[in-house]
Amino acid sequence: MAGQPRRSGLRNPERAVRGLGAGTLSLEALVLLLAIQPIRVVGGDLGGAAIGAVVALAVAAVVLAGMMRRQWAWNAGTVLQGLLLLGGLLHWSLLGLGIIFALVWAYALHVRRVILG
Repeated sequence: MAGQPRRSGLRNPERAVRGLGAGTLSLEALVLLLAIQPIRVVGGDLGGAAIGAVVALAVAAVVLAGMMRRQWAWNAGTVLQGLLLLGGLLHWSLLGLGIIFALVWAYALHVRRVILG
């Protein structure tokens, strides 16, 4: 018992972790798309470039959510969080969303490491 790795108790831990990553990225895409109009109304000065960047990040999140079976998708998801943080240069609220989703993504990576070892 002492030398054996700890089991997670899940029937298919890889599938559960992929679902967590895909769900996180899907939620991020939805929040990004739904945030466009409130940012424009409340925050003002959200230009076409910033809207295009938000839509591109949302599309990238959806594409990555569908590719979570591939090992590199986790690294690409981390890069996506960094790009969203850089979106803070276009509008301060994108920095806020970037911080929130970077923390959520960090938690997903932590859960992945705990479950899969």
